[in-house]
Amino acid sequence: MKNMDKGTVIRTVLLFVALLNQSLIMFGKSPIPIEEGQITGLVDGIYLAGSILFTIITTTIAWFKNNYVTKKGQAQKEVIKKEGLN
Repeated sequence: MKNMDKGTVIRTVLLFVALLNQSLIMFGKSPIPIEEGQITGLVDGIYLAGSILFTIITTTIAWFKNNYVTKKGQAQKEVIKKEGLN
C-alpha cells in the first residue's frame, strides 16, 4: 500500500463499499439498518436505484482508471513494456 496513490486507494475503497452494498441488497438485507415499515415503496425503490447507479459508476471508474483503454493509457503501457517494468 506504500506505493499506491491516494486516488487508487479511494477508488478501491469505494468499489468495495459498492460491491458490499449490492451483495447485501441481493440477499435481501438492508445495508442501512431501518426498521420495516419506515420506508415507503417509492423511497425504497429510489434507494435501490441509487445504490445500483453508485455501483455502476464506481465499478466503471475503477475499471477505466486501472486499465489501458485510452490513447494515453496505451502509450503508458508501451513505455512500461519497453522499460521492462511490467
